[in-house]
This record gives sequence, structure tokens and C-alpha cells, in this order.
Amino acid sequence: MAQISFASAVGLALKNNPKVLMAQADVAKAQAALSESKDVYVPSVAGGSGLGYSYGFPVGQPSVFNFTTHSLVFDFSQANYIKASRFALKAANLALKDAQQAVVEDVAVTYISLDRDSQREMALGQQEGYATRLIEIIQERLNAGQDTPISLTTAQLSAAQIRLAKLRTDDEATDDRNHLGRLIGLPAEGLEVISSSVPAFTAPSAGPVSGSSTALSPAVASAYATASSKRQIALGDTRYLWRPQIMFDAQYNRYAEFNNYNLYYSHFQHNNFGIGIQITLPIFDVGQKAKARESAADASHAEHEADLARDQFLEGRQKALHATAELAARAEVANLDQQLAQQQLEVMQVQLNAGNGSSSSPQMTPKDEQTSRIAEREKFLTVLDANFEMRKAEINLMRQTDQLEDWIQSAMQTPPSATLQPK
Repeated sequence: MAQISFASAVGLALKNNPKVLMAQADVAKAQAALSESKDVYVPSVAGGSGLGYSYGFPVGQPSVFNFTTHSLVFDFSQANYIKASRFALKAANLALKDAQQAVVEDVAVTYISLDRDSQREMALGQQEGYATRLIEIIQERLNAGQDTPISLTTAQLSAAQIRLAKLRTDDEATDDRNHLGRLIGLPAEGLEVISSSVPAFTAPSAGPVSGSSTALSPAVASAYATASSKRQIALGDTRYLWRPQIMFDAQYNRYAEFNNYNLYYSHFQHNNFGIGIQITLPIFDVGQKAKARESAADASHAEHEADLARDQFLEGRQKALHATAELAARAEVANLDQQLAQQQLEVMQVQLNAGNGSSSSPQMTPKDEQTSRIAEREKFLTVLDANFEMRKAEINLMRQTDQLEDWIQSAMQTPPSATLQPK
């Protein structure tokens, strides 16, 4: 059996999860694209050779070797393309953050789900023991003529239902363990969680619902950055015509003697060098106009898509806030119900041990004790499920309000006594 803390599970998932690794690759690609858009101003150098023999008047420029260099000096559109690359890099970084938060949420939910599974297995094991003892008691009472076959059948049905629930819980635990193992990149067999390593939950705040709140969602902010990138590309495409483009060019050639250059050209020399600038003024280009319209439409689509993502995010966050409050109320009711059942069980145990002091009260029996124990464990299982659903909703809300990262950081300072579920 291998135990792993909550912080270690999150750290391993952020290092090994394919979703995060893909987003990191997208960031590297965006960084390279930004460099590419700026490096057009850096001269590129190429070398070659056109070496060959010619007879008579030399044709072409057969040189022993040559070097050429060229670069962009000025282009109205290039500034927009560089801005577009910067926005694309920003979008990639925000997408990476969103992928990291998605993985963290998945790990956190799976971790506390596996912790709940362990507690459910323990509680169902106890409940199964009480149900078995109840069947034995009823069988003895039936043999003594103090009970009915219906009571025995009812007890047997209850025991069968508990065994079924236990099998389902075992399957859920296996699924959660396998999923956590895949998330963190470790073998799932024997993987166990540490309840005390989960940081304490604090009620997340939704913040003001306004247009500026899109910054709380990396996915929405990434969508807007992508839209800005495409808008800059569209601006660059529209600024192509009737704007000069200036290029820098230079070339060096070393000509050979055996190509008869010295016979047909006066003042022939082996070393030749040229340098200058080339100015181009695009005047008419139907294809470029169509490309500009295409880029503008693509930018508009991206902007509307970002607005849609914003609206869906705000609606989802509001629903998550309401769901979290409702689930917290349900968890409180379940906890109080389980506490009441525990207190009633304790009272019954005292009566069984000391005898019923009042003749007017019904006499407590071992059958009543086992029935109460089964009921108390059932309510405890309800508490586990209610608390899990509440924690799951809180984690989702923390992600939507950009508080998930702070909560994860608090895992490093979680005291040993902090637990996720009631014991």
C-alpha cells in the first residue's frame, strides 16, 4: 500500500498530466511564433556556389562561392503581426493556467472521493456486521416464538442491500483509485490517500458580477486574448496595400577565372559585392483584399465567441454559488440527523446496560440496539455523500472565482489534525 499526500498528488499531476503538457507545448509554440514575427528584422545569411565551366560568352553568374543576406527594414503590417503574436502568447499562457486548474480540480475531487470511498467501505463493513448480528438475534427469537418470519426476511433483505452497497462502493473505490493513478502517473494498485493532508475548506466568494470579472476565468481571458490576436492580424492584412515595404539586401560573389569573364568584361575582378535596399509599394492585389476580409470575419467570430464564453462563465458561476449554498445546507441537515441517531443509540445502550427504569417505557432489546446501529451507520453514509457533494461544488466554485490556486497552496501548511470528512 502506498500513501500519497494531497499536495504530492497535485504536484505529480501538474508534471505528468497530458492536458498540462499539451498546453505547455502550445505556450512554447506561441513563444516561437512571437520570435519569428520579430526576427524578420534580423538579417538572414545564406551561402552557396554556382561553380561550372562555360565556353564563349559566360552565361549567368557561375561563382566559386557566394553569400547573400536580406532582412525586413520597415513594414506597416508587421507591427500588427507582432502584436498578434504577443496576444497569442498571452492566450496560450492563460490556456495553460486553465488546463492546470482543470487538472487540479480533477485531482482534488478524485482525492476526496477516494477518501470518502475508504470511509464508506469501513462504515458498510460495520453495518454488515450489525446486520449479520441482527439476523442471528431474530432467528433466535423466531425459534423461541417471540418474532415472525417477516422480521427475519426484512433483516435478510437489509443485509443483502448492505452487501450490494458494499460491492458498489468497492467498484467506485477501484475506479477512483485508477483515475487518480492515471492523473498523477503512478500505479493505482495499493494507492491510498491521507485525509489529514487535504487543506481546510473556506467558503469561496463569488465577487462582483461584471464584465471585468472575466479575469477570474483563465479560459475566458484566453478567449479574449485570442480574439485580440486575430483582430491584430486582420488590421495587418488591411494595411498591406498602398503602404511601402522596405527590404535590406546584400550579396558577395567570388568568380572563377576559367569562365572567360576576363575576356568579355573589361576591368574584371574576382571579388564582387553589392548592398542596398528594395522598396515595394503594393498597389493592386485582389487576393490580398479577400484575405483581409477573411481575417476580419475570423476576428469578429473570435470576439463573439469570447463574449459567449464570458456569458456562460458568469451564468455557471452564479449557479455554482447557489448550488454550493444548497449543498452546504443539506450537509448540515445530514450531520445533525446523524448526530441525533448517535445520541439516540447512546441512550439505548445505557438503557440496555442499566435496565429500563420506567415501567411505562417499552423495554429495549438487543434487536432494537442492532437496528439502531444499522440506522446510525446509514445516516453516517448519508453524511459522507452530502459532505462530498458539498466539497465537490466548493472546489468547482473556487476554480471559477480564481481561488483554487490559493487553496492548493494552503495544502503545504495543513495541520495534521485537519480532516476532510467527519469521523
